[in-house]
Amino acid sequence: MPQSVTVGQDARPIAVLSREGKGPPVVWLGGFKSDMRATKATAIDEWAEANGRAFLRFDYSGHGESGGAFEDGTISRWLEDALTVIERFVKERPIFVGSSMGGWVSLLAARHLMETRPDIAPAGIVLIAPAVDMTERLMWERFPEELRRSVQVTGVYHRPSAYSDDPYPITWKLIEDGRRHLLLGQPIKTGCPVHILQGMEDPDVPWSHALQLVEHLPGDSVSLTLIKDGDHRLSRPEDIERLIAAVAAVA
Repeated sequence: MPQSVTVGQDARPIAVLSREGKGPPVVWLGGFKSDMRATKATAIDEWAEANGRAFLRFDYSGHGESGGAFEDGTISRWLEDALTVIERFVKERPIFVGSSMGGWVSLLAARHLMETRPDIAPAGIVLIAPAVDMTERLMWERFPEELRRSVQVTGVYHRPSAYSDDPYPITWKLIEDGRRHLLLGQPIKTGCPVHILQGMEDPDVPWSHALQLVEHLPGDSVSLTLIKDGDHRLSRPEDIERLIAAVAAVA
């Protein structure tokens, strides 16, 4: 059963699954509209159980088993969720595993922790199709002008999804808040090795976006694995094997 952590002035309940174990704890940071029981997170949990490793995962507010409405979500809120859970449960430098939007949140959390809690700043980061600056680079810049005007006037765009029968609400609040957290355009400091896994058939996060991210990680040990036939989810058995190997190598 998940534990519950209260976050923010609105006291939103965040669902957390924490597995005890040895070694640097592995922390899962999921993607936009995903949840902590999805395929990749579950595979890492099985690896952690088999190897006696500590593993921490949670659902952002408005996601999975956590409270709150998805439409109220912003990068600021989801970063606050992540930092609150990490600071509550992590006692030594962890390994972050960030998927899609979780890649952006991982880098933001790493920067914050290096400044405020270097004792629990990540010792390594694995990123899967990292959607860094996604609200601007992968959403707003791709929207036609008519859609941009509509989002500003109505406050929301219900975007069809290839991963769900229900469209994803993209709010103007999400776009505006995302601009407070943009990372590309300046060096991104992580203070630890980074391994990026990126599918070249990813329609949501182009592999060129991953290359751009690598260019912004100048001071750290960075490796990039491009998977020629890989999609956005990278959840096939061979993709899971690559992910587990990457986590094990960093950890």
